[in-house]
This record gives sequence, C-alpha cells and structure tokens, in this order.
Amino acid sequence: MAAQHWRRLAASPFAELISRGLAALVAGYLLAFGATAFLSVYLPLPRPDRVVVASLLCFAVWVGAAVYSFAARRPLRVWVVLVTLAGVFCLAAWLPTDWRMRP
Repeated sequence: MAAQHWRRLAASPFAELISRGLAALVAGYLLAFGATAFLSVYLPLPRPDRVVVASLLCFAVWVGAAVYSFAARRPLRVWVVLVTLAGVFCLAAWLPTDWRMRP
C-alpha cells in the first residue's frame, strides 16, 4: 500500500516541478562552478582578467541551466545533462594542475 502511494507521488506534476527546481538550483550551481573553473584556466587572457570574465559568465551559465531545466522534456534528463556537463568542466579544469601544465 505504501509503495503504491510513493509511486503515485513520484509520478505527480508536483514532484516533477520540485525535481526541476532542485536541478535548476543545485545542478545549475554545479555547472556554473565547473564552467567558472574551466574558463579561469583556459581563457587566453592574463590571470586576473580570466578570473573576472569567468566569474561574470558563470551567471549566464546558471541562468541557461535554469532555463534548460524547465524546458527539457524529462526531469531525469535535466539531471543527467547538467551533472555530466559539470563533471566534464570540473575534470577539464583540474587536469592541467595534476599534469603541471596549467596555462
């Protein structure tokens, strides 16, 4: 009986809205952080300018992630895309420091 209640609740539009909202906040923040780290490493500018430009662009990335989270067809796809992109950006920003090749 309880399992049927949870399945019905998980399939409700309210649960979908909550999932999209959390994806916009949490996964969007992770994506903005990853994009900021990536751009801070790879932009072809002096270091202070790279950090400032990357920090300013992170707001646009976060807004884009929030718009995407409510525009996509399925909430699961939103989570997968945003977390995967955030992971790729963070990994790409971290690798040069591990290889001692930071630009």
